Amino acid sequence: MDFDYFKDEKSFKEASGYEIDGVWYPRVTKIISIKAKPALYRYYAEAASYKDAQASTEKSAAEGTLIHETMEKLLIGEKPVIDPSIQPAVEAFLAFWDKNNIQVDPEYVEKRVVSYDHHYAGTMDALALIGGKFGVLDIKTSQAIYRDYSLQTSAYMDPLSKQLKNLQTRWILRIDQQKTCRTCGAMMRPKGGREKIRRAAKSNGNSFCHDDTHDWGELTGIIELKEFPFWKQDFEAFLGAKKLWEWENDYWLRRVGYLT
Repeated sequence: MDFDYFKDEKSFKEASGYEIDGVWYPRVTKIISIKAKPALYRYYAEAASYKDAQASTEKSAAEGTLIHETMEKLLIGEKPVIDPSIQPAVEAFLAFWDKNNIQVDPEYVEKRVVSYDHHYAGTMDALALIGGKFGVLDIKTSQAIYRDYSLQTSAYMDPLSKQLKNLQTRWILRIDQQKTCRTCGAMMRPKGGREKIRRAAKSNGNSFCHDDTHDWGELTGIIELKEFPFWKQDFEAFLGAKKLWEWENDYWLRRVGYLT
């Protein structure tokens, strides 16, 4: 354990959880950060330097936050000024939203969720009604829907299912942007100052382009919605991650009185 990572109890508590009604609860996203992330480690290993990888990661996170915060304002009925850099994503989101008649209650957008049974807290993106089903909606700006997200949403489902008897399911809504090569159909995702190119499964009747010869089209928004109705096994895995996180942070958790 790196005791210098946090300066004191106050910095640990602020970085790792929420103070709610005078009681401190560890944060869901902090708990699941204990899980290994092989793809991220591979990215850092392949980067020119740790500094370059860190800068790109931080820029990518800032871009994702911009999309996320804009979506939040749209969900509660505001009309924010749309940054041109995310205009394609926003337009795709609005078109998808209208087409699927998705409904949310502004009161449950960016809503704090507390588990008094298992002593943790988190902030869910929204509760939504989609296709006649009522459930948790989590918005991501990643290049794919990763299995790890099921840990996070299951942590919201458990306490909410005890409060809301009509809660049925959960979804991940992925929002992203990409360009497509007019020649070979390859896709390029500009994010974090990088241009990640993924070759198409097959070319558009032509040979595949070299990375420096693509004819990129306009930046377009990408929307993907995926339902994960079966959450209880994921929740057991979340509780396992919580136990490991508590073990890893035993020193600080004892210092703040969470563990005795």
